Amino acid sequence: MAKITYIEPGGAEVSLQVPDGWSVMMGATSNGVDGIEAECGGSCACATCHCYVDEAWVERLPPPAQNELGMLENVAAQRRPNSRLSCQLKVSAELDGLVVRLPDAQS
Repeated sequence: MAKITYIEPGGAEVSLQVPDGWSVMMGATSNGVDGIEAECGGSCACATCHCYVDEAWVERLPPPAQNELGMLENVAAQRRPNSRLSCQLKVSAELDGLVVRLPDAQS
């Protein structure tokens, strides 16, 4: 398990223990975190699980695959250099302490 901190659009911080193998998106949707719609259920087909990875973590994550980069072209909120789709971030012990901020809009 890894502790993931989600910063909701309103600024509230929610820290959760997310099981290994889950996505950062699954941790949020399974625990009622505000700010992730996840319309496609995590199949990298909708861009409604957009998040901003804390700058301290950007280089520690695997780079996005081509399909994720393509979907990031369709995000509703401003795309930034630290934008990722939370459905593509797989939780493992190496992500313990990860912080993601959720944008004001997903669709």
